[in-house]
Amino acid sequence: MRVEAVTDLVPYAATAREQVLRAIEGALRADEHAAVRAAAAIALADTKAVEALPALLLAVEDVDPHVRQMAITALGEIGDGRATGRLRRALSDERPEVRFQAVIAFPRVCAQPADAIEAVTQATHDDDPLVCHIALRMFEELGESAGELPSSGMARARALLGHASPLVRAAAAVITARFGDPVGHAVLVEIVDGKLRGVDHEDEAAAIELCGELGLHAARSALERRAFGLKIGFGRDPLRWHARVTLARMGHERAVREILGELGAWDRHRRTLAVAAAGRARLQAARAAIAAMRGDERKADQGAVEEALAAIDAATEDAPATPGD
Repeated sequence: MRVEAVTDLVPYAATAREQVLRAIEGALRADEHAAVRAAAAIALADTKAVEALPALLLAVEDVDPHVRQMAITALGEIGDGRATGRLRRALSDERPEVRFQAVIAFPRVCAQPADAIEAVTQATHDDDPLVCHIALRMFEELGESAGELPSSGMARARALLGHASPLVRAAAAVITARFGDPVGHAVLVEIVDGKLRGVDHEDEAAAIELCGELGLHAARSALERRAFGLKIGFGRDPLRWHARVTLARMGHERAVREILGELGAWDRHRRTLAVAAAGRARLQAARAAIAAMRGDERKADQGAVEEALAAIDAATEDAPATPGD
């Protein structure tokens, strides 16, 4: 009941912030049950409670590792640079799950990009594959914010393509491909073909999409199997939608035909999925049908409509001019 009470207090911070934060901070500092303290840490993150920074810094020393994890998570969400020193120490915590959260939080509070890159680089050498994996993900986040992957990050990602853990190898292949290095393309094809087991679901979906963006035709047969395999029962591939979108982006006739056909489906949810698929696949042939849905929420989700149109138009603008244009 106290866990639920802490969670339920969060929306009231908009109108009674001081009283709400006082109650949540009290639970973090003094409740006898770790589950309540952990919930309090997350509630402070949800309210962006920079006022509770001292309490969260103390909670990083909590006897319960889950509370320590949630306190670190909260510090990363709040993003106050005063937590830098404490999070730096958490990077070497004896518990891998605590190090995992520290790798996510540290770059988000560290004011010096070079220090953040150094910390994440060191984390890619962690003995725990999950910590190494999240460190690669943080390299990607740092690269996206800077517009390019740090050279040390690219070097580590290349080296980790040979890691013993499929989890790490897959993340390394996704990151190198996203930042323009073809060294991991063969690993992407392995992921799509199901030859690399134990891969994170998000990395698997990213690998499928990258095959379309990069035009990796070596993955075509595996993509066809995933997109058009068994259609009933447990035999359906959970990433079949992604596989079909990728095939459509590669110009696969059946994939394109099915997506265009579903733009006229009776069910709004199916139409919205088809709109999103057409946008992801950059299907110029779908533009008129999607534009006709503008302004009518009954036809399709309007956010999906605008996003798809923007993607199709951007792809058209980026396309090379043909002779005579």
